[in-house]
Amino acid sequence: MWRRSFGTGSYASAVHALKEKKWDALVIGGGHNGLTAAAYLARGGLSVAVLERRHVIGGAAVTEELIPGFKFSRCSYLQSLLRPSVISELDLARHGLKLLKRNPSSFTPCLDGRYLLLGPNKELNHSEISKFSKRDADASKKVVRNFPIVILYLVFSNDLTTLRDFMDLLLSSASKVLNNWFETDVLKATLATDAVIGSTGSVSTPGGGYVLLHHVMGETDGDRGIWTYICEGGMGSVSMAISNAAREAGAHIVTSAEVSQLIVDDSGKVNGELVPQNVLPEDFTRAIKYSDYSSATTKINLALDKLPEFRCCKSIYPGSGPQHTGTIHVGSESMEEIDLACKDAANGLPSRRPVIEMTIPSVLDKTISPPGTHVINLFIQYTPYNPSDGRWDDPAYRESFAQRCFNLIDEYAPGFSSSVIGYDMLTPPDLEREIGLTGGNIFHGAMGLDSLFLMRPVKGWSNYRTPLAGLYLCGSGAHPGGGVMGAPGRNAAKLVLEDFKKKLN
Repeated sequence: MWRRSFGTGSYASAVHALKEKKWDALVIGGGHNGLTAAAYLARGGLSVAVLERRHVIGGAAVTEELIPGFKFSRCSYLQSLLRPSVISELDLARHGLKLLKRNPSSFTPCLDGRYLLLGPNKELNHSEISKFSKRDADASKKVVRNFPIVILYLVFSNDLTTLRDFMDLLLSSASKVLNNWFETDVLKATLATDAVIGSTGSVSTPGGGYVLLHHVMGETDGDRGIWTYICEGGMGSVSMAISNAAREAGAHIVTSAEVSQLIVDDSGKVNGELVPQNVLPEDFTRAIKYSDYSSATTKINLALDKLPEFRCCKSIYPGSGPQHTGTIHVGSESMEEIDLACKDAANGLPSRRPVIEMTIPSVLDKTISPPGTHVINLFIQYTPYNPSDGRWDDPAYRESFAQRCFNLIDEYAPGFSSSVIGYDMLTPPDLEREIGLTGGNIFHGAMGLDSLFLMRPVKGWSNYRTPLAGLYLCGSGAHPGGGVMGAPGRNAAKLVLEDFKKKLN
């Protein structure tokens, strides 16, 4: 049987429905992968209930109005990895998913007055990179734009030479890969941010080449490596579209329903809550316990009364311009700068000059902030879970670090700090407590080479099964890993349906 933690009143009917029906499948957690699994299971003919601890579905792919009139993509903030198969098979466009491409998609300001714009336009990329290096501009035609396609070729090729090239990319640090490709510091640093995002590693950490690959393997409407905003409401729109597909197929979704325990019967079959430790094999429990869930990521969501004005291009693009549409890389003028920020965290300190990815979705999506104002996302590294010089639950300490980030942006866009109306801040402990991300790790476990492919989440259990019959993994901790992808949910559901069919036969 299930034990649940429900509120009263409005939840009475939900409690009654859950108690009165015998469900074929129960999904613990209403994040985007759980919702995806529920949709496929329901479409496969199973009766499905989703139990979400929070008051809102979506997990880390959620939109919340934390300041009146301002709707924040509170955790994840861009979309590209959601698999085309999930989008088409669940007909997510019909269920409300609207994607809005960004062009240009990247802007890196420099303190010396220069800047670098990049995006899906090959001519723009060549022109922009040529300002720094004609050689790199020519190389970028092959590397930057075609990188995702090249990777797919390497993955599926049987040629020994290309296999060696692929393994070199997979095992190398981002700095080694990028130094082999380019000579321009700001170009290498801009690309390197994709290799360190969400990790505690630096650009010189072995295996960073794969993380770089992971973040450019996505696509939007067939264009690979293109990241989008989610139009009309932020990242929560992804989860809402998936939940609409799940409900249409018959899934029952309940919020504010915390699962507290899983019941395992004498045969070893799972019937309910978090699994008691004594029913799992010791080697499995130990492997999960000592997996790497470390995080050095903080997210700050801001409401601003005006757009930031970047000193390097104010005279060229006064007001709103291409510098505002994409990801703005602050504190990323060289890979050495990123390395220094990482070294601070390795010594237990929040980075003195953090690496910041800024996005301004309200430039394109007019539904998420009042007229004349803007929503800004700051994805910040590096911030240790347990800093050695203070505590994240100390309001003064939190405020001091937030102001450090704002001051850094002021160097590039004077007046930024004074335009802040209010903000929401999620440090690693906050991400763990509020969203359920162990250690604050946005990938549900590090994306190191020892926890990928056949090793994810741990050796021997990469097929979405667990040591307990009837218990499956469908979150980002399973293969192929983190990001708003939907692949773990889809793959796990397909396996459950196969097992269910065998059981009936």
